[in-house]
Amino acid sequence: MSTIREVVTIFVGQAGTQISNACWELFCLEHGIEPNGNFKKGYESSGNLLRAFFSQTQKGLFTPRTVVVDLEPTVIDEIKTGAYKELFHLDSLITGNEDAADNFARGFYSLSQEASNVTLDRIRKICENCSNLSAFIVFRSVGGGTGSGFTTLLLEKLSEDYAKKLKLDFAVYPAPNISTVIVEPYNSVLATHGTMDYVDCCFIVDNEALYDICARKLEVDGPTYTNLNRLQAQIVSNITASMRFESAVNLNLEEIQTNLIPYPRLHFPLMSYAPIIPPHKAAYSNPTVQEITSDCFDPTNHMVRCDPRIGTYMSCCLLYRGNIKSKNEINNAIRSLKDKKSIRFVNWIPTGFKTGLNCLPTITVPGGDLAPSKQTVANLSNNTAIRHAWTRLASKFDLMYQQKAFFHHYLAEGMEEDVFADARANISALLEDYIEVEA
Repeated sequence: MSTIREVVTIFVGQAGTQISNACWELFCLEHGIEPNGNFKKGYESSGNLLRAFFSQTQKGLFTPRTVVVDLEPTVIDEIKTGAYKELFHLDSLITGNEDAADNFARGFYSLSQEASNVTLDRIRKICENCSNLSAFIVFRSVGGGTGSGFTTLLLEKLSEDYAKKLKLDFAVYPAPNISTVIVEPYNSVLATHGTMDYVDCCFIVDNEALYDICARKLEVDGPTYTNLNRLQAQIVSNITASMRFESAVNLNLEEIQTNLIPYPRLHFPLMSYAPIIPPHKAAYSNPTVQEITSDCFDPTNHMVRCDPRIGTYMSCCLLYRGNIKSKNEINNAIRSLKDKKSIRFVNWIPTGFKTGLNCLPTITVPGGDLAPSKQTVANLSNNTAIRHAWTRLASKFDLMYQQKAFFHHYLAEGMEEDVFADARANISALLEDYIEVEA
C-alpha cells in the first residue's frame, strides 16, 4: 500500500473561498463522502489514500484538512449555512471583521496581524496531527487585497515554519480584458514579487480564459463563478489524483514540481484540460487518447490567456485518468505530438514529456456543465509564452505607476514607496529570465 502523504489546503479571500466550495464538492463526490462527513454506502472500502486530503474525527467522520480564511465574513458565512456546513471543522473557517478593500498593503500590513496569528495557529494544529506532511496547496486571487497581501504574509510565515515542505499556489491572475478591480495590476505585481521566494510552483489561471471555455466549449450562457470554479476544480482533481487514489503510474506533487520547474524563479506553469464537452454532446463523442492529448495543447483549452505555440516548452507533464489500456497509447500520442512544428522544446531538454496515469476516470458534478469522460488528461507545461502575460500586466502597472495613481491608499497602510519600484524591477528580471531561456 502507498504511504499516505498528507496535504494541507489553504483557501484565501473571496475567490479562494468560492474555489474551496467547488473543490470540496468534487473531492467528496470522488471519495463517496456525504456532506455530513459519512461514507456513502458502497464506498467504505474506497481506500486509505483519501486521508491525504481528509482527516478523520473521533466519531469516525471525515473532514477536509483545510483552512478557509477571509478578512470579511460574508462568503465564509455562506459555507456555514450551506449544504456542506457539517463537513468542515468550524475552527477551519476563519474570518476577520473588515475586508482588505482591494488593497495589497491593507491585507499585508494593517489587517493581517490578528488574522494571520489565528490562521497560523490553526495550520500548526492541523500539521501536528499529520504523520507525513507533504505539501501546502494555496488557492487565491492576486487581484484583491486579501488574496494578494494577506496570502503573501501567510506564505512568508509558512516558509519560516515549514521551510522544507512543498508549497503550491493556484492563483487567479487578472484577465487581459475583464477587470473587476482598478488596482489589480498593483496587487498582482506586489503579490508576485512578495511570494517569489516562498512558493515552489504557482499554477496561473485567469477568469477570461475560463469564461471563454465555459461560453464556447460548454455553451454556458453568462457563466457564473460557480461555473468557472468547477472547471478549475476538475484540473486540481487531476493534479492531485495520484495522491488520493492507488494507481499504476503515479506522479506525486514533488515529482510534478521536480519535472516542471527547471529554475526556481521560472515556476509559473500553464494548465490545460481535455476533453471539455458539454453533457448534451457526450452521447456521440468518444475521443481517443490521441485526440485528447492533441486537444490539451490547443490554446483554447488553456486556463490562462496565452498562446504556447509562440513560446518554447521547458517541460511538460501529462496526467491521464481513465481506462487507458496501455502506456503504448500514451507513447504513440506523444510521438505524434513531437512531429508537430508548433510544439518546440528548448534544445537543452532531451525528453521533454513526463506522464502519469491513474486508472480511475474523473467524476463530474451531477447536473454540472462538464460531461463525464472515460479518459481525460491534464497538461501542466512550463512555457516561455507566459512572459507575454507578464508583459501585459507590467505595462498596466506602469501606466498607473508613472502617475503615482492610487499610491496614497497603499502608503496610508504603512507601505514604503520603494516597494513598488522593487516589485516592478523583479517582474522585469523575470521577463529577462524567460527571454534568456528562449535565446
